[in-house]
Amino acid sequence: MSDNTDKDNGKNMNRREILKGLATIPVFGLFLVNLWQKIRRDALRKSNLLGDLIQEKSPPAVISGLSDSRHLKLGIIGYGGRGSHLIRGAGFATKEWTDTVSENARKNKLDKQFETFMTQEDLNVSLVGVCDLFDVRAEQCIDASKNEIRPGGKPKQTATRYTHYTDLLNIKDIDAVIVATPDHWHSRITIDAAKAGKNVYCEKGLTRTFDEAIKVYNEVKKTGITFQLGHQNRQVEANEKAKQIIKQGLLGKINLVELATNRNSPWGAWVWGIHPEGNEKTIDWKTFQEPVEPKKRIDFGEEALKRFFRWRCWFDYGTGLSGDLLSHDFDALNQIMDIGIPKYASSSGGIYYYKDGRDVPDVWNATFEYPDKDLTVLYSATLSSNDPRGNRIMGHDATMQMGGQSGGGSVHGFIVKADSESTRYKDRLESGIISTQYPIYTYSPGSKQIDGITSATSRYFANKGLLYTYREGKRVDPTHLHVKDWFDAIRSGGQPKCDIEQALHEAVACHMATESYLQGKQMEWHEDTHTIEPVDKSKV
Repeated sequence: MSDNTDKDNGKNMNRREILKGLATIPVFGLFLVNLWQKIRRDALRKSNLLGDLIQEKSPPAVISGLSDSRHLKLGIIGYGGRGSHLIRGAGFATKEWTDTVSENARKNKLDKQFETFMTQEDLNVSLVGVCDLFDVRAEQCIDASKNEIRPGGKPKQTATRYTHYTDLLNIKDIDAVIVATPDHWHSRITIDAAKAGKNVYCEKGLTRTFDEAIKVYNEVKKTGITFQLGHQNRQVEANEKAKQIIKQGLLGKINLVELATNRNSPWGAWVWGIHPEGNEKTIDWKTFQEPVEPKKRIDFGEEALKRFFRWRCWFDYGTGLSGDLLSHDFDALNQIMDIGIPKYASSSGGIYYYKDGRDVPDVWNATFEYPDKDLTVLYSATLSSNDPRGNRIMGHDATMQMGGQSGGGSVHGFIVKADSESTRYKDRLESGIISTQYPIYTYSPGSKQIDGITSATSRYFANKGLLYTYREGKRVDPTHLHVKDWFDAIRSGGQPKCDIEQALHEAVACHMATESYLQGKQMEWHEDTHTIEPVDKSKV
């Protein structure tokens, strides 16, 4: 018999056969059997450490049946990267996209993008209108509206293109609109949509400026429309599990939280490609600049093309790291810990790597203070390193690390490690039942289902839980769940998971940090007047 055969047979021997064989050796065999049983008992005790403490709850339920109750007509304003993803979440994708991902699935059985899309719930909506300032994107959206490769089969209607968003809002039978434009258009469109009686799903960040956020909040409250902010992390199962653990006090008193963003690619730093068909005839540059101060407007040309396709690099159109990336982590933390708006915020940073004409920093730090909660939240970001730091919620008894390195490469999982000075786990630490070197609880959904994620940027989104989550072991796009949550709230008259109150929390926190950077001063939130202002150090 060959050596290879012997190795194969050895691998196939089960644990019972090994123990039976060892038992024939009088003393040594008995010792090994007892040792094996002790290892199993210790492993079981350790694995159950938090199992007997956590009051297990099922993942958030996906409500069924509401989609059948009322057909909705949907319009979208802005069909770029996020807009196309949101529309896929609603059940519509371009023929080019479905052809590509179906072919990828045929070549690679581990690639689940097509399967995830096709197994979405049919949300019983028609995509009837699109407004985009770039002709190519508008045509792509129309193509998506009529593509028959979709959950639920053949669509009921083909979208109409509108040249200006006000034309779309004037269509009476449109029930709801998705606003996925650059940030500098969010407030104007959302306010006008609310006045027109349209329900709104607005991409994050809520607005470009603090004053705009307050105006949007007031108008949504006044009109009573169903509003959802685009934080699909609200649907992530890991966040619900983390919230459960913290609510039960298993981390102990929490005084410090660290949030982090690390990226190291031109795409991750918003240096996106300039579309070859982008020119003065296909782009409505004049309309794009409408919300910008007149003195800051520029004529169409090479610089205008950069700003149109890479708008996140300038404060005239967005809020940089604060509104684009911090907003995700802050909202997730607010979901998990219900921290609300900070009393104070300060920030610093600079443009240290990308010397491409941008005015938003590529390295940035922010500090949020909650004196009434005895809590500080730290955020730091760099666009020139891929080091997977993850987020850490630090308590007296244990620390929870989420994403990044947690769970040994898991997809938006987390681990919990006991603190060496823990009061709650003191006895278990002293007895050796647990060790500070190893997790006492691990949540690792989809750790073996990374499939098509290859780039560092894609892995970053996966670890943040922004690409997909899990329901009863099934992979689901959280964007789909978030859009469905909005539609369900429209139909039921309830509130979605990231309503205008939650949106205000995120918006104010992010704007406080941005204003701190721009003014070079610590900012203070005044709850009674819904205002922010620099802290007067002379009065402190």
